[in-house]
Amino acid sequence: MELIEILLFLQKITPMSNTYLSKKQLVIIVFMLVAILFRLMPHLPNFTPITAIALFGGLYFTNKSMAYLVPVFIMVLSDLFLGFHSISIFVYAAFLLVSFIGTQTKKPSVFTILLSSIGFFIITNFGVWLLSYPKNLTGFIECYTLAIPFFRNSLLGDFFYSGLMIFGFNFVQKKYLNLA
Repeated sequence: MELIEILLFLQKITPMSNTYLSKKQLVIIVFMLVAILFRLMPHLPNFTPITAIALFGGLYFTNKSMAYLVPVFIMVLSDLFLGFHSISIFVYAAFLLVSFIGTQTKKPSVFTILLSSIGFFIITNFGVWLLSYPKNLTGFIECYTLAIPFFRNSLLGDFFYSGLMIFGFNFVQKKYLNLA
């Protein structure tokens, strides 16, 4: 209940117009911020809410620029603690693709989550191949083959965190915000 009280307080002090945050937008941002905390905690390799955050933002922000900017900002915020890497540009590109998938989707589905996971996998591992493997077919195949075990954890994390965020948001929306 404390989270809802904080959101209502923030909403009271934030003027309502197109340039400011609505209750719904505040709830979406809080869900993303809470989710990113799981990225900062110890976890199985690639079992993180990264893809879920980008998809969630794309699905639920009505302001499409926020659907891209807020998830990227939250990702940058967590990377300040975790560090930036040579493939970060590919991670951010994949993140934007997943946000795009969310903005083009009418409602969340297993297919949408799977498509987001596959897109993230393809883009990020392309970056790994470009930066760390021989630039030939053998290097390309080796890179993606060695990434398959990590993809399993990514899929599990994507489905887990997407489900948690989507069902959690729908519950809060119906119970507390009357926005459904």
